[in-house]
Amino acid sequence: MRKDIHPDYHMINVKMTDGTVVQMKSTWGAEGDQLALDIDPTVHPAWTGGSSRLMDTGGRVSKFKKKYEGLGF
Repeated sequence: MRKDIHPDYHMINVKMTDGTVVQMKSTWGAEGDQLALDIDPTVHPAWTGGSSRLMDTGGRVSKFKKKYEGLGF
């Protein structure tokens, strides 16, 4: 592997939307910087397996369900 071509891999603080702070390694920022998240992976349906309720008021999901009603979707 060539030297001096890879970004620095260091510890940062990641602040979740509920205020908790988690330390993890990243190439973002500098050692000890804090990254504040807008979308928290601990509660977002994309990372929780869809266990939270899907909010869709007359949008694509409702249109899909109405179109394919009775087909087991």
